[in-house]
Amino acid sequence: MNFTSFLESNAFYYGDKPAMIYPRSEEVITYKSLLDKVNRLANGLKSLGVKKGDRVIVSTGNRPETIISYFAIWRIGAIAVPVNPDFKVEEFTYVISDSEPKAIIALDSICINVLPKIDLDLSDISVISLGKAGNALDLESIVKSSSSLLRSENCSFEDVCQIQYTSGTTGKPKGAMLTHGNWMAAVEAERWVLRLTENDVYLGFYPHFHVGVSWGITALRYGATFIVMERFNLDEYLKLAKEYKATILSGMPPVLYILANAPPGSEDYLKTARCIITGGAPTPEEVWRKFVERYPHIEVVNAYGLSETIVVGTATAVPVAFQHVSKGFKSVGAPIGYCEVKIVDPDDPAKELPPGEIGEIALRGPGVAKGYWRKPEETAKAFLPDGWFLTGDLGYIDEDGVLHITARKKDVIIMSGWKIYPAEVENMLVKHPKIAEAAVFAKYDERRGEVPAAAVVLKPGTQATAEEIIEFCKERMASYKVPRYIIFLESLPKMGGWKILHRVLREKYGGFPDSKSDRER
Repeated sequence: MNFTSFLESNAFYYGDKPAMIYPRSEEVITYKSLLDKVNRLANGLKSLGVKKGDRVIVSTGNRPETIISYFAIWRIGAIAVPVNPDFKVEEFTYVISDSEPKAIIALDSICINVLPKIDLDLSDISVISLGKAGNALDLESIVKSSSSLLRSENCSFEDVCQIQYTSGTTGKPKGAMLTHGNWMAAVEAERWVLRLTENDVYLGFYPHFHVGVSWGITALRYGATFIVMERFNLDEYLKLAKEYKATILSGMPPVLYILANAPPGSEDYLKTARCIITGGAPTPEEVWRKFVERYPHIEVVNAYGLSETIVVGTATAVPVAFQHVSKGFKSVGAPIGYCEVKIVDPDDPAKELPPGEIGEIALRGPGVAKGYWRKPEETAKAFLPDGWFLTGDLGYIDEDGVLHITARKKDVIIMSGWKIYPAEVENMLVKHPKIAEAAVFAKYDERRGEVPAAAVVLKPGTQATAEEIIEFCKERMASYKVPRYIIFLESLPKMGGWKILHRVLREKYGGFPDSKSDRER
C-alpha cells in the first residue's frame, strides 16, 4: 500500500474537476493533472537517485508545488522533510545535518541566499528550485521532461513518509516520524470531523510546512477543491471565500477574533461557509462566543492535536453537528475515530487520574507518530511502550468524557498557533556578544493570544538597545520566534540560584488579564 494510491482513483472519478486552485497565479489543477504532475516529479526524483527511505527537504511555502512535492516523495517511498521557508542559515543547517537529505526542493530565495552560506558539504545533494536559481535544477523542467507513468512504491503502514520537525524544549528541534498509516488515519479522522464530501470547497492558509496542511490534503483525498492561500489577509480571505463559494474555512483564534470584529457586511462574503476550523492555541471563550453570535450558520470546529498526531489523526475535536461538546465554548471536544485519551500523573505516567482531576494528557491511536528521528532518549520519554503518547499538555476529562486543557506542562509560547520554545530563542540570544543571560517568556497579546518577550542581562560594561537585540534575532531566526519585547534586568529570577523561573517573568511582565499565561483553552 501507499498513501498516495488515492490519486489514481480520484483522477478516474473526478477527472477534470479542480483539485487545487492557486488564485495568486490563477492556476487550476484538476485531479487528472494532479496525478500527472505528481508522477512526473516522482520519476524526476528517481532519475536523480532518490529511492525508498531517502529524505527530501521541501521548503517552498504555500503553493501547489509543495503539495505535489509531498505526494511525489511519498509515492516513491521516500521521506518528505518540510522546512519553514523563513528559516535562516543556522536553522537550515541543523535540519540538513540531522536529516541528511538526498535532495532539496526550495524557493529561489533559499537557493540563492541560504544554501550557499551553509557550512556543510552539499555536493551530493540535488538542489531543485521553483525557478532557475543559480546552479539549482529547475522543478518545472524536471516535471516536463519526465514520464507520467508510475506505479507507487509498495510501503507498509509503518513506513515513514515524513519527518515533521517540532521545536525542542532543549533548543534542538525533534523530527516526528510520520508514517503512511498515520496519514491514512489522519485524513479519515478529519473527514469525519468536517463531514467533508466531494461537494466541499476548502479555503486554506495553514502553512504547508506544518501538519495543519493535513486539512487541505484531506480535502484532496475525498475529492473536494482546495483553494490555496499563501497567508491570511482579511480582504483576500473574504474575497476568495465569496468568489469560490467556500464551504469550509481554515481559521485560528486570532482569525476568529478578526472575523468577529470585521467591518459590517463581512457576513455577506461567508454565506456559503458551513464550518471554520480553529486550534493550535487557546480559543478564548469570549472570542468563540462572539464569532458564533455574528455568524450563527458557521459551526466552529475546535481541534486539539499535535505534530506528533497529525492534528486530529489521534486527538480530540468539537466536530460539525456536535457543537454541544464545546461545553459552552470551553472544551477541545472528545476523542475522534480510533483515538483514546486519558489523564495521567505528570510525575508517574503509569498512574491514570480520575475524571475532573488535572494531569498530563496522553493520546493513543493510529495517528501517533512512530517516534522522533534519531532521538531514542526523547522517543522513550514521550512514546510509551504500550502506545500512549505523552503530549506535555495539562488538562482534565470531565464526567461526560470531554477534554478540557488547563495549562501547558512546559514553557512553550503559542502565538497565533505557532509554538515557540524559550530554550531555542534563549540559545540564540546568548550568542549576542553583549548578552550574559536571557530568558524568554510569554507576553499577553489580545489578537495573537501571546507573543515572545525576552528578559536579558547584559555583560558588565556593555550597553545595548532593544532594537539592536531584536534585529540580531531577525537575522538568525524565523520571524515568528523573534522576541517582540526586550526587558533589561540586572539579574534573572532563579530557583536555587540556577533554574530560571519563567513563571515569575510571565506573571510580572506578561500582562495577562488574570496574571497567568496558562489559561483554559
